[in-house]
Amino acid sequence: MNEKIITFLNSGLLEKYLLGETSSEETKQVETYISRHPEVENAYNTLQFNLEIVAKSNAVEAPKNILNNILEELDEKPVIKMNASKKYKKWHKLSIAASIAALIFAGQSFYLHIKNQKLSEENQVVVDEIFDLRSDIQNNNKKLDDIMHQFKQLNDPETYKYIMQGNSRAKNLKTVAYINPKEKTSMIDVVSLPQLPKEQCYQIWAELQGKMVSLGILSETDRQLRAIPYTEDALGLNITIEPKGGNTVASLENSVAEIQLK
Repeated sequence: MNEKIITFLNSGLLEKYLLGETSSEETKQVETYISRHPEVENAYNTLQFNLEIVAKSNAVEAPKNILNNILEELDEKPVIKMNASKKYKKWHKLSIAASIAALIFAGQSFYLHIKNQKLSEENQVVVDEIFDLRSDIQNNNKKLDDIMHQFKQLNDPETYKYIMQGNSRAKNLKTVAYINPKEKTSMIDVVSLPQLPKEQCYQIWAELQGKMVSLGILSETDRQLRAIPYTEDALGLNITIEPKGGNTVASLENSVAEIQLK
């Protein structure tokens, strides 16, 4: 790999391009590098894959409260038919017309009062919804910060990826561990865990100086990238089947997956 490509990969432009933060000139530069250099294309594909893992693991549900109150326009206007007889006197006609005008004015005033009242109620609903949405936005911003932190960890050159496949006791088990010795961080992505009886659970352990140190319980419903305790100088990872609630000592005879660490 030549020095020009190395400089480009270390510039951070690929990450900015993937997140849609590049200028038009930077976008053109990145797309040129991707199309001309297989090393850059491979790095871009890896970034895309890792971002998909983070997004899948932190999927955020949509807000439960939506604006479902629609302003109803009252467009009913009183229709009054007047079949005036030619025999009525002019003053009588004027009296009837004045009465009708008064009724129309009164009806319109009542309509405007009802409409203003409905608008006031709808405005309060909107205010309440905005307050809820503001809280959701604040929570989502925190989640976005967590996602970006995980994304950076996944793409750190010092982060090692370990795939743990289940043995005959749990053939469909698959988890992926991400360990960074430099930053002293560990994460695990639970891809699939075969269902266990209610009285049992999966527990992950780190092998350290001949001892097994518990790193926590893996739940069948826990399908997300999450942090696990980092263990200095760990030789390997092991997943066992334990009684519900976990165990203080690893039941190695019930081991379902294990890997050796670098």
